[in-house]
Amino acid sequence: MPATGERKDPFHGFNFKVEIDGITRAGFREASGLDSAQDPVEYREGVDKLTARKLPGLNKYSNISLKWGVTDDAELWAWRKKSMDGKVERKNGSVVLCDDAGAEKVRWNFHDGWPTKWTGPSFNATGNEVAIETLEIAHEGIEKA
Repeated sequence: MPATGERKDPFHGFNFKVEIDGITRAGFREASGLDSAQDPVEYREGVDKLTARKLPGLNKYSNISLKWGVTDDAELWAWRKKSMDGKVERKNGSVVLCDDAGAEKVRWNFHDGWPTKWTGPSFNATGNEVAIETLEIAHEGIEKA
C-alpha cells in the first residue's frame, strides 16, 4: 500500500536570484560553485596500529560563478575593476532559490567575497546567441540558511 501524506516536489533550478551587498543587478542566467570541501589529514603516532587516523583538515570553498546577458549595467565590472586596481572590496551575498510563485525557499549566504575573475562574451557573426559575461567570486565561507 502506498504511503499517504503530502508530496513535496523539489524546486526548479531556474527560479533563483542573486543578492550582493550594494549591487542591484536584477537577473542572472546561471549561478554555480556552491560547494565546500574538507580534505582529510592523515596522522599516525608510533604506538598506533598500522592504520593512519584521518583528521578533518581545512575547509575549502569553490569560487561562485555568475553568468548574465550583457547590458549597459556596469556595476559588476566596476566591482571587478576595483580588485584589478588593488582596492579589493569584499562583499557578502546570497544565492536564493525561489518557488514557482517567486517566494524565497532556500538561501545560501557567502561572506567576504571579492571578484577574482571576469570573462567577457564571445562573438560570432553567424550566431544567434545572447552575449554572456561571467564573474567569479572568491569567498571565505558559505552557509545554507
